[in-house]
Amino acid sequence: MACIGDFDPFTAAIPATKVELTVSCRNLLDRDTFSKSDPICVLYTQGIANREWREFGRTEVIDNTLNPDFVRKFILDYFFEERQNLRFDLYDLDCKSDNLSKHDFLGQAFCTLGEVVGSLGSCLEKALIGIPGKKCGTIIVRAEELSNCRESVMLQFCGNKLDKKDFFGKSDPFLVFYRSNEDGSYTISHKTEVVKNTLDPVWQAFKIPVRALCNGDYDRSIKVEVYDWDRDGGHDFIGQFSTSYREMSRGQSQFHVYEVLNPKKKGKKKKKYQNSGTVTLLSCLVDTELSFLDYIKGGTQINFTVAIDFTASNGNLSQPTSLHYMSPYQLNAYAMALRAVGEIIQDYDSDKMFPALGFGAKLPPDGRVSHEFALNGNPQNPYCSGIEGVMEAYYQSLKSVRLYGPTHFSPVINHVARYASAVTDGSQYFILLIISDGVITDMAQTKESIVNAASLPMSIIIVGVGPAEFDEMIELDGDEERISSQGRFAERDIVQFVPFRDYIDRRGNHILSMARLAKEVLAEIPDQFLSYMRTRGIKPGPSPPPYTPAVHPLLTRRVSRI
Repeated sequence: MACIGDFDPFTAAIPATKVELTVSCRNLLDRDTFSKSDPICVLYTQGIANREWREFGRTEVIDNTLNPDFVRKFILDYFFEERQNLRFDLYDLDCKSDNLSKHDFLGQAFCTLGEVVGSLGSCLEKALIGIPGKKCGTIIVRAEELSNCRESVMLQFCGNKLDKKDFFGKSDPFLVFYRSNEDGSYTISHKTEVVKNTLDPVWQAFKIPVRALCNGDYDRSIKVEVYDWDRDGGHDFIGQFSTSYREMSRGQSQFHVYEVLNPKKKGKKKKKYQNSGTVTLLSCLVDTELSFLDYIKGGTQINFTVAIDFTASNGNLSQPTSLHYMSPYQLNAYAMALRAVGEIIQDYDSDKMFPALGFGAKLPPDGRVSHEFALNGNPQNPYCSGIEGVMEAYYQSLKSVRLYGPTHFSPVINHVARYASAVTDGSQYFILLIISDGVITDMAQTKESIVNAASLPMSIIIVGVGPAEFDEMIELDGDEERISSQGRFAERDIVQFVPFRDYIDRRGNHILSMARLAKEVLAEIPDQFLSYMRTRGIKPGPSPPPYTPAVHPLLTRRVSRI
């Protein structure tokens, strides 16, 4: 039996939202002698661990055009916290063969799904490459979030004449909902509260994302099990029934009554056994919620700032044991964490200019200790161009500053908070990545800074590197208990802490280590982002007008076999 312990469908790992990609091209190469090319687009996705490209799907073929607007869409799961690499290959079809090598290559383009989503209006235009000395034209990729991934539903059920399971009283019933998977297995998606000592319970209404119930497939089976709660955890099975989201959604206009059946009792072929009671769907209210992608499409920019720990506890820079050691063969832990997180977030920042700060070092020329200095040496303009620029500034700082101490977080948090406090209208959201190796020495001030920042459009990611204990950093991550300072509690949970060592691949695959780290630290960002927007009543900006391809003469489409 699946675990039926505490469960929250809004914090559990549920299927990602889905986006639909539409592809158009302009000014493709003409590879046919007596007519124009007959293009087809092939999409490839890349595995995280082995980096292999796998074909995801193909559009239809459009005859005789250099400016195709393909009708067949690509539907992909979207994860903010993952770097989802895409490759689009264009071919001119010359025959009916499934083998792409028998057709003329027209060019290709590489991007990430985040780049498409993060572009103005979620529309990305890139030059096609791949044929030396030739201009291959351009590709236009548009992303649209599928609406059924954004629905949530408010459901309420009651029971009637359920089986009595307790010797000295009636049953204490609760419901457990399971989503069916494509392989026939089931995944728990919701558990109601327990209603004590009754055979006719009325459970509280609950809200759940539709994708948690059925992953967007309205006809997919939903299994509901009914249990009698026992204090020792050995809950007694009363019975079960099945439904679907489509069936329940009809409950907006009528009640649905489900027979609760116990297969064991039914299997004994007792003539008197009819059911173990009934469960009635009292109400079903569907709501479409604003999503993270609505705000990104409406123009909200994600501003990324990095702050790196330059305290002496990181070890002598010249020794391979130092966490800052610059090996010619591999990235150190700081560089891996920086690249893992930064390469994903940069897709949502239009100018790709990132402030990069350091703390805990003695600076030239006078050796003063600083807890908030620009890695590029320019305090008036600490911005670096792209993640590569941040990496370069980090390496240059290691050559010029002296590791010292102590470890103060509050100055860099306050630095970003000053910028966030100036833009609270939802047009910008700020993410601070702090990478550090150990004990925080200004804990009281750091807590106060976080409590103040919790009311601003910002989130804080803390990555702990090295073997130290990270008790203070764990305390700052408000998952267990909301952080407070001088009696004031943080308005939101805005801190996510992870120790990098928990995500390092034991076989030495650094790409996999970085992907695991990024997935963990970024997973909470969309919900933190939405919590700020919702509590402030901020709606997404208007989406730019949709991309409309230039009008071309009527084109002949044909469905490709390949």
